[in-house]
Amino acid sequence: MSHKATVWAIQQRGLKPATKIVLWFLCDRHNPDFGCFPTQERLADDAEMSISALNAHLAKLEELRLIHRVRVHDPRTHKRQATRYILGFEDGFPQEPTPKTGDGISRTEEEQDADPTPDSGHGAISGFSANPSPDFAQSHLRNPETNLVREPLSKPVKEEEDALAREAEFDRFFADLLTALGFAANATLPAWWQGWPAKTHVRRWIDDLGLSQQRIVEVATETRGDHPNPPDGPKALDRFMERAAQRDAQSAIATAKSQKAKRRRKREDPPRLSDDEKAAFYAKMVNADGFLPVSAINNSIRDLMLVRGLVTPERLRLRGVR
Repeated sequence: MSHKATVWAIQQRGLKPATKIVLWFLCDRHNPDFGCFPTQERLADDAEMSISALNAHLAKLEELRLIHRVRVHDPRTHKRQATRYILGFEDGFPQEPTPKTGDGISRTEEEQDADPTPDSGHGAISGFSANPSPDFAQSHLRNPETNLVREPLSKPVKEEEDALAREAEFDRFFADLLTALGFAANATLPAWWQGWPAKTHVRRWIDDLGLSQQRIVEVATETRGDHPNPPDGPKALDRFMERAAQRDAQSAIATAKSQKAKRRRKREDPPRLSDDEKAAFYAKMVNADGFLPVSAINNSIRDLMLVRGLVTPERLRLRGVR
C-alpha cells in the first residue's frame, strides 16, 4: 500500500463514486518500489463488483488519463501476466497524446512498415482506400426514379420515443429541484434558471459528478437551511454538489474498506464451538493416549463430559483431570 497513491486518489475530482472506488483500490495495491500489478479478480473482489463492470470503470479511468495499462507477457512462455497499472502521478506515466497518433505512444519502424496506410490528412482507416471509388459519385443514387433503395431512418421511432421519455423525466426532476430551492410552481424564474443553459449545467452534476437526481434534490434542500433566499443560479450550487459527491465517494470507500475488513476477519477467525462440541472434542483426547492440555479443561467441560457419558471418572483421574 502506498499512502501517497491513496491520497492522490482521494484528491481526484469529478469521478462517479464507483469509478473513484476502483481508482482508490488500485492505489491501495500500489507499491512505491515495484509498481501496481493487481489481478482483475482481486480488484473486482476489493470493489465488490463484476469483472465486466470493473473493466468499464478502468476504461473510464484510462480515458481520463488517470491510469495507463501495460499488458505484460512472459518472454519465455508468451503467457499473459498480470497487467501493470501506471498511475497518473508516477514518473513513468505516458505523455499527452500527440496530434499525429492520438495515443501518446510512438510506434516502432517495424510497426510503421507493417501499416503503410498513407497519411491522407483526414484520418484514413487502415484497410480502406483513402480515395473514393471512381464510380461512386456516378453510381450512388444514379436515378432516383429507378433506384428502389430506401435510405434508413436517421432516428428510429423507438429511439425517438425513448429520448422524449428521458427528456420528460428530466423536466419533472428539474421542476422538483426548483421547488426544493424555494421557487413556487408557477413563479416567474430568474433569467439564470431559464432555458437550456441552466438545464445543461444541472446535467453536469449527474454526468460529471455522478450524483443521482434524488441526491441533487436532497443537497438543494440542505442549502435552504444556510441560504433562506434561493441561490443566484446553478453555478452557485456547484460547490455544494461537488462537496456532496466527494462525501459520497469517501463514504463509499470507507464502507467498502469496512466490508473488506469484515470479510477478512470472518476468514481468519475460527468458528466458536458450543459447550457440547468442546466436551466431545476433549473427551476424544481424554480417551486417547496422546497429549492432553489439562489446563484447558475447566470444571464445566469436565462435568459435561461426565453427564453425557463421554468419559468415565476413572479415565479422568488416570489422565490427571481433577
